Amino acid sequence: MKKIISLFLGAAMIAAMMAGCGSSAQQASSAAAAAAGESGSLSGTVATDGSTSMEKVIGALGEAFTSANPGTKFTYNPTGSGSGITAVSQGRCDIGLSSRALKDDEKNSGLTETVLALDGIAMVVNPANTVSDLTVQQLADIYTGKVTNWKDLGGTDAEIVLIGREAGSGTRDGFESITKTKDECKYRQELTSTGDVITTVSQNPNAIGYASLAAIGSSVKALKVGGVAPTEATVQDGTYVVQRPFVLVTPTGKALTPAAQAFFDYVTSAQAGDIIAKAGAVPKQ
Repeated sequence: MKKIISLFLGAAMIAAMMAGCGSSAQQASSAAAAAAGESGSLSGTVATDGSTSMEKVIGALGEAFTSANPGTKFTYNPTGSGSGITAVSQGRCDIGLSSRALKDDEKNSGLTETVLALDGIAMVVNPANTVSDLTVQQLADIYTGKVTNWKDLGGTDAEIVLIGREAGSGTRDGFESITKTKDECKYRQELTSTGDVITTVSQNPNAIGYASLAAIGSSVKALKVGGVAPTEATVQDGTYVVQRPFVLVTPTGKALTPAAQAFFDYVTSAQAGDIIAKAGAVPKQ
């Protein structure tokens, strides 16, 4: 009888241990799934703030992440790169979004950049404009006021209307850095979003502006630069030279919330590449 009881107790202990191991394995699997952006028990809010040029990319990633993790909420505040960098440094969001690389003083202040993707800065004109190709030097001459009429570029006899972004914009910083025109541009209008630039250029046959490749539609015409059209392929291989990074900005040495960390891990994983590409940007290889 004692032997039977001992055998029964031993079997019960083994069963309990196996159940415990199964529970631990399930929890580990669930945590790994959540970190990968797959279905899991993850909850919490992921707050992002910054670049308006990243709207399509970050919106698509946020939608995919919350769909896979229904217990989470994702927010995006389109304030511009400079404001997004400030927001994360002040603790007003989890992850800042910048369409330019961080400056040394920003890194030294306690911020870390992670390149999410690459983006071409498309030079856009009204579809009625007959000019189709400009060099980087011509762009510099246009924006610094050395060339002021489209006829000097093979177009019609009309004054060039210069449209750009506001100070602090990552798109503006990228364009001015590449064309070496920082603090020299003679803008007619300085607008606060990518959408505003596209709308303004689409309504003025003499305007030129710059905008994220991911945001370009049929309402404007993207110019070739140096004979190269802005496409995913030409941005990836570097032949289209007017390009910049899409950057995630996080506090250096400070842990993100579980939800924010899971989102960060998901969007920087290989599985997010297709979503980034469909949103019009070029996944970082």
